Amino acid sequence: MGNTVDDLEAAVLQLPEEGRARLAKTLIQSLEGSPEDSTEQIWFEEADRRYQEIRRGEVEAQDSDEVFREARARRR
Repeated sequence: MGNTVDDLEAAVLQLPEEGRARLAKTLIQSLEGSPEDSTEQIWFEEADRRYQEIRRGEVEAQDSDEVFREARARRR
């Protein structure tokens, strides 16, 4: 009898492409932790990076009302 992983791999390769893709995504997520955790961590790091840029004076904060007003004006 073959190795269980080899047997499983052979069976999985018989699945339709959509099934293999779904299984691959699930397996990768199981190795990396939950996607929500990693996404939350990425956003936290981005927010901290932006905050540090403002503190160091590298960028200037803008009022959100002004940003949206300019965006609407450009869209017209």
